[in-house]
Amino acid sequence: MIIWINGALGASKTQTSFELHRRIPQSYVFDPENAGYYIRKNVPPQAARIDFQDFPVWRETVYGMLKHINAEYNGMIIVPMTIVNPDYFDQIIGRLRHEGIMVRHFALCASKEVLLKRLRSRGDGRSSWAAHQMDRCIQGLSNPIFHKHLYTDSMTIEDTVESIAADLKIQLTADNRGTVKKAWDRFRIKLDHIRFFN
Repeated sequence: MIIWINGALGASKTQTSFELHRRIPQSYVFDPENAGYYIRKNVPPQAARIDFQDFPVWRETVYGMLKHINAEYNGMIIVPMTIVNPDYFDQIIGRLRHEGIMVRHFALCASKEVLLKRLRSRGDGRSSWAAHQMDRCIQGLSNPIFHKHLYTDSMTIEDTVESIAADLKIQLTADNRGTVKKAWDRFRIKLDHIRFFN
């Protein structure tokens, strides 16, 4: 099974995905951004695009990698990635589903105020690229194709993870970490996913 965690930038997709990974023993986090940054760094300036999702080769690569991992790996694949273009969604997720691969999709939704607060916590202000994408993401994700929507304004990461697990009918392992360890793990994930050079 592939679990796609969608949402606006700052919706806690990465933290949710790695918490799911921590509590689902046989699981793997696949990050499509890595393919995007590779493509962006390896095309001539004349062929550059602002959003790497606009490269057809990115969509083909993500589809191909997920199909390959699903065939070779006996576990759950967790994908944290914002995608709000219905055509792009269909070219990856719709295509995988058409081929009989189970893809469960969850869009983490939040208000602008909450998203801005979360963005600030990772060093992105109101003038950041991520903040400028907020309206586009919120509007795009309202499309029914992006069901299932989870409204996370008043939810913790644990609440979100447990809600996803309940919907999937999967048993999570217990989280016995203390408060300090949990905070450190979240900080480390945030640090690991800061993109200093795009």
